Amino acid sequence: QVQLVESGGGSVQAGGSLRLSCAASGRTFSTYSMGWFRQAPGKEREFVGAITRTESNIYYADYADSVKGRFTISGDNAKNTVYLQMFSLKPEDTAVYYCAGREGSGLYRATRFYAYWGQGTRVIVGS
Repeated sequence: QVQLVESGGGSVQAGGSLRLSCAASGRTFSTYSMGWFRQAPGKEREFVGAITRTESNIYYADYADSVKGRFTISGDNAKNTVYLQMFSLKPEDTAVYYCAGREGSGLYRATRFYAYWGQGTRVIVGS
């Protein structure tokens, strides 16, 4: 079993930055896919970005168009943690952010591909 715990959410003014963390515990995998999703009030959960580690220890990332160029995903295997660095935040980025994970490499944008989910961390961007 895998547990994912997000942290780093909070309130920030438009144009500001935040870094979210997703710490994994329990089973660990040599290859994995981790995704970030967000859900704003009254809206469906949407894809933000994903990162995958291959058997060759190469990382690949994918981002939603709405965050491309502003958000960056990275991983620290020593800490079993994945990060979502967010720059130039906009009020429309306000949401609860969730990390999700699955064993095996690949970049997945749909929630159904992920087996493990964190509890979410709230981000509020003021105008």
